[in-house]
Amino acid sequence: MRLQIKHRTTYSYSTPVTYALQQIRLTPKDRPGQKVLDWNIRIEGGKQELSFEDQNANTVTLMSYEGDGHDIVVECSGEVETRDTNGVSGQQVGFAPLWLFRRPTVLTHQGMGIRSLVKGLTNETENPIERCHLLSARVMDAVKYETGQTGTATTAEEALAAGKGVCQDHAHIFIAAARQLGYAARYVSGYLMMDDREQQEASHAWAEVHIDNLGWVGFDVPNEICPDERYVRIATGRDYGEAAPISGLHFGDSAGAALAVSIQVQQ
Repeated sequence: MRLQIKHRTTYSYSTPVTYALQQIRLTPKDRPGQKVLDWNIRIEGGKQELSFEDQNANTVTLMSYEGDGHDIVVECSGEVETRDTNGVSGQQVGFAPLWLFRRPTVLTHQGMGIRSLVKGLTNETENPIERCHLLSARVMDAVKYETGQTGTATTAEEALAAGKGVCQDHAHIFIAAARQLGYAARYVSGYLMMDDREQQEASHAWAEVHIDNLGWVGFDVPNEICPDERYVRIATGRDYGEAAPISGLHFGDSAGAALAVSIQVQQ
C-alpha cells in the first residue's frame, strides 16, 4: 500500500520568542514492511540547523528560531510504501542496548496498579504473542479511550488509576506491564490511515515488545490489533519522551502560545 502523508504543526506566540531549539522526529524509518519513497520537511519562521540519528535510530532534525516571528510552521509531507508483516518490525537497531528497554522510566514506572494488572497473566499461556494480546485486552478493559483527560506528562500509573486515556496512555501502560513481565518493550509514534476520515488532529502511538526469534512486534491497544499496512512508523523510544514528534526548549514568554496540528493520511 502507498500512503500519502501531510503533517502541519503551527506554533503561534502572542509575543516573540527570544530563542528556541527544537528536536523534530517526523521522518519515517526504512524498515521491514516500510519503505520511504519521498519525504520533505519544510520550516517557516525558523531555521533547520542539522540532522542526526539518535540512540534509537530515529532521524532527528534540529530547528531553531528567534527574533520577531510570532508563527512557526513545521510541515512534513511525503509518500511511504507499506506491507503487512503481522506487526513484526525486525530486530533491534540503534545504539541503545536491548536490556535498556526492560528498565522503567518516569512515565512507565511500575506501581501497584501495573503489578495488579499483570497478576496471573503468566499462568494463562506460555505463548508470548498470545500473552501480549491478553495484556492488550486487559489494558483496554481498564482504561477507556477518552480524549482531554490526560497529557504528555501523565504516567502509566496515573492513567491506569483514572481509567481514561488516549493511545499514548495505552502504550505507556502496556509497556510498563510488559516490562513487569520481563519483556523488553518500547514506545512507537507514527501515523495510521483511518477508514472513516483523512483529516486527523493528532498522530498515533502504539507499543512494541521484543520477542525471541521474531524481534520487535507491535500491539495497538485501542484498535486491538497488531499494526498492518495502514501504519507508518516514525520514531521509537523507551517512552513518549524519546519518540515525541517535536520537543525542545525555548526562552521567552510562552503564556500566550497556541498549538495547532493538522494531519492527512490517505492511500
